[in-house]
Amino acid sequence: MQGQPEGLDGLLREVRRQAGGEAEPDIRRVLDWLHRQTGAHVALVAHDTRTVESATADFPSGVLRPIAPLLARLCAGQLASAVTQAEGLHVRCEGIGPHGPRPVLVVAGAVEPAPETAALVPHTSSVLAMLRQAGESDRSMRDYQRKARQLRLAVLHALMAGGPVLARRMTGGDVPPLLEARRLRIHLLRCPSADRDRIAQLHQDPSGYHGRDMVVHCPAFNEHLICLVADDEEEGTPGGRARQPGLGETLIRLVRDNPRYALGISGAHPLGATAEAYSQSAHALAAARTAPGRVAFYHGQTSLQSLLPRQPAAHWARTLLQPLDSVPRTSADITRLAMTAPRSGVARLLGLSRNTVTAHIRQVEQALGQDLTDVRCHAAVHLALALSGSAPGPGPADDDRQPPPGLDDLLAVEAAAAWAQALLRPLHARHRRTLQAWLDTDTDAQQAALRLGISRNTVRAHLRAAEATLGVDLLTHGTGIPDLVHALHILELRLH
Repeated sequence: MQGQPEGLDGLLREVRRQAGGEAEPDIRRVLDWLHRQTGAHVALVAHDTRTVESATADFPSGVLRPIAPLLARLCAGQLASAVTQAEGLHVRCEGIGPHGPRPVLVVAGAVEPAPETAALVPHTSSVLAMLRQAGESDRSMRDYQRKARQLRLAVLHALMAGGPVLARRMTGGDVPPLLEARRLRIHLLRCPSADRDRIAQLHQDPSGYHGRDMVVHCPAFNEHLICLVADDEEEGTPGGRARQPGLGETLIRLVRDNPRYALGISGAHPLGATAEAYSQSAHALAAARTAPGRVAFYHGQTSLQSLLPRQPAAHWARTLLQPLDSVPRTSADITRLAMTAPRSGVARLLGLSRNTVTAHIRQVEQALGQDLTDVRCHAAVHLALALSGSAPGPGPADDDRQPPPGLDDLLAVEAAAAWAQALLRPLHARHRRTLQAWLDTDTDAQQAALRLGISRNTVRAHLRAAEATLGVDLLTHGTGIPDLVHALHILELRLH
């Protein structure tokens, strides 16, 4: 046998090189190393004895047929190693690993090797066993991480749909501490997508959660991490803000130390209001772009639905949403999610195609007689859903025997006017004109630009300025659009 043996040092260097990487073990490099040391042809035969997993160049595959029975015994673990002759070649075989079924290392050379050269074969076999085991462990860890991510996403989906009980059932009895909390805040972190795995895994515990908290990869936006942080502090803590839990503090420090990051933090909500917390965190993230340290808390502005006359507003909402009783529950739930996230994001969240999500929403649109791509229809249904979620009970009220009030009648109250004025007061006049034109064209920036006689880029710049000024999200999730539609409409009603 030929070659310039470098002893086991070269093999150890190869082990260190591969052990330090995250890629699958490169078996071929190890086989090539053994070929260089022995001058023999080398192959790794799978445990079915018929498949060559990897081999050096020009390996004589015909040598495997006459030794098939011997390979079967080695693969089954009945023999540790064997030496034989086949096709005029000297053949040494070593089982990889202690138990069958297992692959076999086959070394075929023209002459019998010297003892010190032959000793490299079992060493190589041991290295291959170690690398394969490490590769299987890496694959198992990747599978575990993927399944843990899927479970966390499923729990988030249940919470977003207002179902803490369903979220508990999804965990199969291994209930995360987060679901024992009375309230939570959502910290919506924007970071480079390549950093998401590292951040999530750094704080992950052996159960696949994050202590009392939970970090979920946003399915809609690759640069977002949705961090559900348990918050059981009582209202009215000194300073008016609940103490930040450990993960919350860590995220704030992380953002302040990294200029590429930003963080939006919601108010505290019960678990059943996770969708509202998420919406608030999206608003706050929009404001965080220009906030000190790129961290913004949701301002906690009073919601419009809380200011409307309670019984008439509930009557209006029940009347508008009553046709949902005729559509499948799945379609209604998907539509509720689509009120706070783009349809593509809802599709990724639920593991559905975008066409399937659109078909479910179309059923709801037909039942309601509403076009949810129209911003005003969308805003009306969004408000009705918010009112139905805060209604005192599921049954109809006594005044449901009377015709429901119109939306304009509900919005005409003084409290709604004061709310609209407070919301829009910080907005520069030209930005308000751009916002109005953008909404009038169903958020089509190009059409708004044509209407105003400015460029599309100028429209988007004005909208970005409005986001920062008002602390709402317009261009990413669009969660701030319904409130602005209502606010502008309320002020328009006051002028007539």
